[in-house]
Amino acid sequence: MKDTFAPAVYILASAQNGTLYTGTTSNLIQRIAQHRSGHFDGFSARYGTEVLVWFEMHATMEHAILREKRIKKWNRGWKLRLVEEGNPGWRDLAVDFGFEALR
Repeated sequence: MKDTFAPAVYILASAQNGTLYTGTTSNLIQRIAQHRSGHFDGFSARYGTEVLVWFEMHATMEHAILREKRIKKWNRGWKLRLVEEGNPGWRDLAVDFGFEALR
């Protein structure tokens, strides 16, 4: 398992081909738990983006933030392709970190 305390960029989805949320964190497991518990108000809570479908670890937070900003500017098709290249079945990757599958 990768070091979940390293900076990461991640994409959450409401469902396969559903609403996408892109974020960055220094602790991926903690951030997944926060999203799933409803800790955050706003976009992810409003649209039910709780399924971890893609993530990428980085050496520094600066690199992670830069990558997140770039991905957020991408069109939807590019984001879907990014997810499907590494996770064609849109599997809930949080299961690999001990979370219960949401779908």
